[in-house]
Amino acid sequence: MTRRLHLNAFLMNTGHHEASWRLPESDPYAHVELGHYVRLARTAERGTFDSLFLADGPQLWGDIAQRPAGALEPLTLLTALATATEHIGLIATASTSYNSPYNLARKFASLDIISGGRAGWNIVTTAGAEAARNFGLDAEPAHAERYARAAEFLDVALKLWDSWEDDAIVADKAAGVWGDDAKIHPARHKGRYFSVEGALNVPRSPQGHPLLVQAGSSQDGKAFAARYAEAVFTAQQTIEDARAFYAGLKSLTAAAGRGPGHIKVLPGIVPVLGSTQAEAEANERLLEDHIVHEHGVRRLEQLLQLEPGTLELDAELPAGLPSEDAVEGAKSRYTLVVALARRERLTVRQLIGRLGGGRGHLTVAGTPEQVADTIETWFTQGAADGFNIMPAVLPSGLEAFVDHVVPILRARGLLRTEYDGRHTLRERYGLPRPANQYVHTPALV
Repeated sequence: MTRRLHLNAFLMNTGHHEASWRLPESDPYAHVELGHYVRLARTAERGTFDSLFLADGPQLWGDIAQRPAGALEPLTLLTALATATEHIGLIATASTSYNSPYNLARKFASLDIISGGRAGWNIVTTAGAEAARNFGLDAEPAHAERYARAAEFLDVALKLWDSWEDDAIVADKAAGVWGDDAKIHPARHKGRYFSVEGALNVPRSPQGHPLLVQAGSSQDGKAFAARYAEAVFTAQQTIEDARAFYAGLKSLTAAAGRGPGHIKVLPGIVPVLGSTQAEAEANERLLEDHIVHEHGVRRLEQLLQLEPGTLELDAELPAGLPSEDAVEGAKSRYTLVVALARRERLTVRQLIGRLGGGRGHLTVAGTPEQVADTIETWFTQGAADGFNIMPAVLPSGLEAFVDHVVPILRARGLLRTEYDGRHTLRERYGLPRPANQYVHTPALV
């Protein structure tokens, strides 16, 4: 069977570049307009993407002076997009740190039913003291503690999604029997973090449970992904780092007793397109010229856990930064940013420019052929199963990718030319529907 590229559209208000909202073409209010997201979802569906993805966090991100801030709640928005699309998967971010398993399992099961089996959950363990204080905590839980809670959260959610057998609904009008109580399985979970007694109040959904996605690259994050994740969103700057991450995660997944093919690795890529290399680089410079560096300095100091006023724009990062082990926030992003700055000896100004488009994800400024070449190389040389496409400017960046890069990928036999029927999201990712943990199929004699 031919191996196919998986593409996911990561939608972020006016685009992933922090200055995208300042361009004449951009609508600074688009982040709260349903029509904007309907247009983007239909564009990605025209490009036969597997899925689209919304990031989220239970706090107001950063300084609202920097870029459009605040976001529509993703499960609510994706439910609306489910009625505006037919095929594309719908992946929402939701935190295990600041939710309860019962309510979240119910919401995702509902989205999966409404969409006909297209729901996915990007599982995050929320970092940052700002979010913690919104939920009555003085500080964020330790990194290992967040992942321990996440593992129990997932175990409870899986019990709840399986609490109805697939044929629990009888609907026998003549006998007056709507459902079979023997096929309902209460969770009866009592653990360190959660106590959940009953069965879910939503039947088992078309996919059994939503596609499970994870986006952390720390040691705890990779261990969690190997145990649970079916797709992983990741960030690497070089193909060498990407190949090492890919091989390592596939090995960890096999060690966890799962098939390596049952986890898909999708690095982020920020394509900045032009009809020529020079035009693409000019488009990239235009965005960089609109960066307000004071905003970038504040964000970088927060990420690096430095006191305000520590960084100098035209100097390199200072020596003596905290080690990764001392960081309780976004460990993998911290490591990536510091490594990028040290490897290329970037000044703070240059580093802010590099991070402005994708916050550490790979940025490729070039022609459609050059972007397609990068995607094909990473895909065929053991660095990726697909990509998380992160257009610098929306909607124009996604439209340009679909109109100019997608045809090249199709011509090379890497990407489908059309959707083949109304498949579920996990079927598009080549993944089986999970068996219900409460149903034991007799062994064949």
